[in-house]
Amino acid sequence: MDLRRDVFQAIADPTRRKIIRLLAEKPLTAGSIASNFESSRPTISKHVQILTECELLEKDQRGRKIYYHLNPKKLKEVANFLEPFQNTWKTKSNKFEDAIQKFKSDTK
Repeated sequence: MDLRRDVFQAIADPTRRKIIRLLAEKPLTAGSIASNFESSRPTISKHVQILTECELLEKDQRGRKIYYHLNPKKLKEVANFLEPFQNTWKTKSNKFEDAIQKFKSDTK
């Protein structure tokens, strides 16, 4: 049964975000990923499974080892979805900064 998970629910978890950051550096095996956490290996394996199910991670079999790496296409989809919101946040942030600067200059 192929459970399609929501990518935003997957990245909402801090452990899964840390896994993504680790794999941004280089592909790793599940054991190598787990060695970066205090959680049990089965717990980290479940996180890796969730990230794989929502297609943020891909598997690469090398001999008897399976390496996990980021799926850049899926990450790009997430980034594209968030882009309009980032522009809105930047605009609001700039307006806020302008208001602070105006307040500082008015109080001098």
